Amino acid sequence: MAVYTEVFDEDLTDFLRHYDLGDVVSFKGIAEGVENSNYLLQTTRDSYILTLYEKRVEPADLPFFLGLMRHLSEHGITCPTPVADRNGQDLRQLCGRPAAIISYLEGLWPKRIQPFHCAALGGPLAEMHLAGEGFALQRPNSLSVAAWRPLLEASAADADQVCRGLASELTAELDFLEAQWPQALPAGIVHADLFPDNVFFRNKALTGFIDFYFACNDYFAYDLAICLNAWCFEPDASFNITKARLLLNAYRAVRPLSADELAALPLLARGSAMRFLLTRLYDWLNHPEGALVRPKDPLEYQKKLRFHQAVRGPADYGLDL
Repeated sequence: MAVYTEVFDEDLTDFLRHYDLGDVVSFKGIAEGVENSNYLLQTTRDSYILTLYEKRVEPADLPFFLGLMRHLSEHGITCPTPVADRNGQDLRQLCGRPAAIISYLEGLWPKRIQPFHCAALGGPLAEMHLAGEGFALQRPNSLSVAAWRPLLEASAADADQVCRGLASELTAELDFLEAQWPQALPAGIVHADLFPDNVFFRNKALTGFIDFYFACNDYFAYDLAICLNAWCFEPDASFNITKARLLLNAYRAVRPLSADELAALPLLARGSAMRFLLTRLYDWLNHPEGALVRPKDPLEYQKKLRFHQAVRGPADYGLDL
């Protein structure tokens, strides 16, 4: 979450006339995240998140995102849901942006990942994958392997300013990934951005998932690979095999992984690292002035990519095959 578009009092008042949410108690921007402008809205009735969808989000994708949250909630997954206006519409315009009000999810995201967080994540992630079955809409992953070459080309000229030799390193890795990317793994609805700041806990219990604005149709095991990168590395960039084992085994207890998925996991983890390295690199080199959010370090994912390049098989992630 972040703030790029400022909402003034009169804009908010006009917008909220279309809803039945009570009177405004407080309204403040949320500075975390990178994609959209988000505000915490508190009224006499409840707390909500007001989201303005910025230029990177395709307006045509919004019915998928909002409909998916409602579908998952109806199928037992704890997540925010869109709040309809008096005419039953989930989307309106605010300050020249598509905007929606989303229910507020209680809990805190973990700032320091412990093994119990990873153990608690695996099962609900598998349940979310299963709950996505039957959702009528589809959305291809716009940031999968086919999108990485244009991202690299957009950043290659300046990449060596971030790290010497980075452009050639990424070019070689992308050549490999494009040639080896799997073609037929179990697939369905995935979150595709399940970082710790998108998972809420209360004490040691997972209370729900947020931020579905990268959700799409892709390989289930790719979603797991994203989580390996986001949850199982320590601040010094070392890989914590205990965390990985807990995450993967908890997932497999709900949704078993096929032999093909297990074999592809190291490659998918490399691809996940490549995807976030490239998007972070692009954002690092094209950071808009005045945004409250700071771009994230792309070199964190260079270190993760290099780890996965040395992995010999899924057993290196703590799995007993």
